[in-house]
Formats: sequence, structure tokens, C-alpha cells
Amino acid sequence: MAHKFDYDLAIIGGGAAGLTAASGAARLGAKTLLIEKEDKLGGDCLHYGCVPSKTLIHSARALHIIKNSQKYGLPRVEPGLVDFSLVRQRILDVISVIQKHDSEERFCRLGVKVEFGSARFVDEHSVKINSQSVSAAKWLIAAGSSPAFPDLPGLDKTPYITNKEIFYLDRLPESMIILGGGSVAVEMAQAFTRLGTKVSVVQRSEQILSREDKDMADELLEILKTEGVDFYLGATIQGVREKDGQKEVVIKESTGAEKKLSAEYILMAMGRTPGTDGLDLANAGVEYGSKGIGVDARLRTSQKHIFASGDITGDYQFTHAAGYESGIVLANAVFRLPRKVDYTFLPWCTYTDPELASVGMNEKRAVRADIDYKVWTEKFAGNDRSLAMGNTSGKIKMILDSKEKIIGVQILGPGAGELINEWVAVLSGKVKLSTLASAVHPYPTLGEINKSVAGSYLAPKIFSERIKKGLKFFFSLKGRACE
Repeated sequence: MAHKFDYDLAIIGGGAAGLTAASGAARLGAKTLLIEKEDKLGGDCLHYGCVPSKTLIHSARALHIIKNSQKYGLPRVEPGLVDFSLVRQRILDVISVIQKHDSEERFCRLGVKVEFGSARFVDEHSVKINSQSVSAAKWLIAAGSSPAFPDLPGLDKTPYITNKEIFYLDRLPESMIILGGGSVAVEMAQAFTRLGTKVSVVQRSEQILSREDKDMADELLEILKTEGVDFYLGATIQGVREKDGQKEVVIKESTGAEKKLSAEYILMAMGRTPGTDGLDLANAGVEYGSKGIGVDARLRTSQKHIFASGDITGDYQFTHAAGYESGIVLANAVFRLPRKVDYTFLPWCTYTDPELASVGMNEKRAVRADIDYKVWTEKFAGNDRSLAMGNTSGKIKMILDSKEKIIGVQILGPGAGELINEWVAVLSGKVKLSTLASAVHPYPTLGEINKSVAGSYLAPKIFSERIKKGLKFFFSLKGRACE
């Protein structure tokens, strides 16, 4: 006898993963419940992540261009001090526009029932929310993640901020110490430095952006240094405290020397922790650990009717990954098709200036996979549009395996996040490099660098001595006209 449940699919979490799944499920005809613990939909991405950070970064970039007006043959401009309340208001304005798309009213029109409150599992099919119990045939846990707080001496007694507070400060900090060297850390370091804050970054490893190739990360590091960001790499944090109204961080540098850093604010950017607390997952028989909820290739948890997607799985913590994963969940939960995730060509980008974007394997991952590979590069200094823009830093790096099949691309340069999209299509569509090299790109564009690196790889084959000798033999070509 079939069980009668209140909903076909219930979703915990109204961020990118949950919203994608809820919209798709309801439009397919599934009776869908969406539960969000905050008072608004949108999750971290809309309120504390992607949207506010990119808005802030763009404001900081605009100010940077104004301050460097003479570089473009323009009169020197003194823009004055930044009123951060105006920057904050612009962030709120952008969020408010997007919020309409992520509103309860819109999802209700799609057929989704939205409930605000904290959900706790009662059993494998039911949760309690706002003192009432609801059941569903299938569940999706998409409760996201929150900032991680390592066990640092004195941290529990020292005020600090995270991504949840940094975009909504009343005024621009005079100084800031950022703990961590990942994407959030380096993006905020550059943005606040450009706005006028004195920023120091403390990173445990010997490079920023640890998952990236060192040559790409180091080139970006030098650019950020020239803009005024101080970096302490390979540093161990000995302790933090508040002293005389300032925040103090004691570190041991890679040389072994101890150093005290002082600033108005400490920004914690040392990773994320999955949002499993308070869900009572044990009541549902869902297995999880410190890194998140374990899932199989179909994103099923230890309970096959309960799925998980987004940050809470602890794997690829990107908004676009969350949306992709929720599409996989819909295929399995609604269509009941055994579709599996494939992250082979999942792209990502760090939105510094220049941006650092990646898709597929880089050298680090190729080495770990024991793949014999070759590298082809092209510098932005040779791109005419880059020269015209006055932004010639960076390069594109193409990785090929021993069979000369492209397995990954990294781009450090202006608009890298947009440029990587062509490579996503090339790799996902199995487009030949010869097709890319022969495709006509508009001139002058940054995108020509994609065509150029493909052409550089093919050129030695096309213009080889063997080809020249063959053409000379068959067509009586006379050879060089200038020696």
C-alpha cells in the first residue's frame, strides 16, 4: 500500500541549490515544499556572497581606474575619501532587484509552497518546522554552509567579521587583517585596498589560492602586492586578541620569526563548514561528517530517497555547481532517471583584477592523476585589445595530455571569467583545436587569445619543414624572399 505524504518533494534551504530544484520540480508538476531558515530566500550567494562581493569589486575597480586616469592619457583625478555607506547602499540596491526574482511570491506562482523556519528531521520522511510536522516522499537537503572558525588562541574573546558582515559595514575600515588566502580573501583584499583600507593577508600555505597552479597564483600575488596588499605566506597564527581598540594577530612567519600585526578589523576567511547543525540528520538515518553529507554520483545520501546538493556536500562550493547538482537531483527524484554528476569540466573563477579562471585539469591535478602532459601558453601582452585597455598582465595556459588531447585551461587576465566560457563549450562539446583555431573571432577582442593559443599549438605542425618541402616539390615554391 502506497504511503501518503504531504509533498512529492521537500527541500531544506532556499539558496542557489534549493531554488533551482524547487523551481524545476514545481514546473514539472511535483507538489513541492521549500523550507528556508532565514526570513528571505536567496541564501549566501545573494545576501553575503557572489552578488554583494561582485558589486563591491566593481565599485572598487571603478575607483581604481579613476585614481589611475593618467595611465589612459587623461588628467589626474583626486576622487577624495570613500563613503562606504554609499557603496553599501549600492550593494543593497542590486540585491533588492535580484530579490524580486527570488521572492516567496514568485515561487508561489510557480506552485512552490514556501515555509520560513528551522527544519529538524523527525524520521526519514518527516521534519518538524514551526511546531508542525510535514512529510515528503523525497527530500533534498540544500542547507548550504557557513564560515569556518579554526581553533585559534584568543579568537573566542576577540571580535571579528565574516562575509556576513563585511558588505554591510557603516564605514570603510582604516585597516584590516584577513585570515586565509582563498578566493574570498584575495578578492576582498584587493577590493578594500583599492577603496582605501590598509590590508594584510595571513595564509597558512606557501601560496595564495592553494588549488591553483603556483605560477598563476604567484603572478596574481605580485599584482596584488604592487597595489599595496601585504602578504604573510606560510605563516602560523599564534594567537589573536583585542588591545587598545585594535585587533592584534601574532604570527610565526615561514622564517620562524614572530611578528605582531594590528588592524581595526579581522576578516575570517579560512574556509567553510557545512550547514548540518540543527537538522537532526541522525533521525533520518542520513550519514554525514565534518566535511558535509556524503552522497553518491546520483547525489543520494545514505537514504536513497534523500538527496543533498550545494555547499552542504562539501565538494564544489560554487553557486553554478549548486545549480548543476540540483538539475541532477531533479533527474533522479522527479524523472527517476539514473543521472550522475560529472565535474570533469566544471569551471570556476576568482574575481580579482585580473581574474583567474579555470576549467578541467591544471598542472597540479594532472600530476596527482599521474598524467603525462604538455603546456602551451600565450601572454596577454601580445593581445591587441589588452594593449588598448592598458591591462596586459597575465596569460592563458592550455594543458594537453600525451595524446595531445586538451584536458584543461587556466586564464589569468582581464575578463578571464568570460573568456573561460569558450573553453567550457570547447571541452564539453569535444570541439577540435583546429576548429577553434580556424574559427573567426572579431578583432580586436580579448577572446582572440583563445584562438591564438590553439594556433600556437598547431603552428609547428602546419609550418613544419616536411610540409614546406612537400609544397616546394609539388608546386615549385621558391622559398624565402628575405635572408
